Amino acid sequence: MKVIQPKPFTFEAGPRAVLLLHGFTGHTADVRMLGRFLEKKGYTSHAPIYRGHGQPPEELIKTRPEDWWEDVQYAFNHLKDLGYEEIAVAGLSLGGVLSLKLAYSENVKGVIPMCAPMFFDNEKQLTTGFQQFSKEYKQLEGKDEETITQEVTYLMENSGPMFTELGKLIKEVQSNVDTIYTPTMVVQARQDKMINTDSATYIYENVEADRKDIKWYEESGHVITIDKEKELLHEDIYQFLESLDWAE
Repeated sequence: MKVIQPKPFTFEAGPRAVLLLHGFTGHTADVRMLGRFLEKKGYTSHAPIYRGHGQPPEELIKTRPEDWWEDVQYAFNHLKDLGYEEIAVAGLSLGGVLSLKLAYSENVKGVIPMCAPMFFDNEKQLTTGFQQFSKEYKQLEGKDEETITQEVTYLMENSGPMFTELGKLIKEVQSNVDTIYTPTMVVQARQDKMINTDSATYIYENVEADRKDIKWYEESGHVITIDKEKELLHEDIYQFLESLDWAE
């Protein structure tokens, strides 16, 4: 069975733009509902898919965080090429890490990291999550259990370099958070079992923005954008965006 490949999206609605960044092993489905919500509120949004994501896991382990970062920069410039001069960025998990990197590398209007890891102490959770993702992808392809076991074993044995580089990315961003001056809204799910939730406090305490906020969602897990408090999250993000000093 062929798995349908997800696609990037651009929802154009108004002069204010938001770049939406998905998580590790995820794709645009992570942020599509948020994009549609913002569209109804008059905000344009664009969500890329990083290289290797939304594809078989064999493709993912060929890529590295530097590729994903290039894809984020390309997506940011895509919005600028469309004529959007003021761009905020919101990212989930790995997307949150990349959104923080964008916030100290480019001139962004505001940054919203959601469940973004700042400590690479979750490698076990990440590798377990990758293993589960790989197994489920193989099941969707309709492969038998023996084939799935063999292919997942291969993937786990060959994913080490990718995770090593991911750890370096997280450490690099952690050490540069204090160079962020753009308005920041830190989002963290209380029931997050994937990352160390102290990450949220670290980001909040170390960004140098005059305008910063931290919001905890008591009933949500790691993929907060599609969890039970998503409507509240959407509204809170909208209110944060509305509070920014947009030119239009």
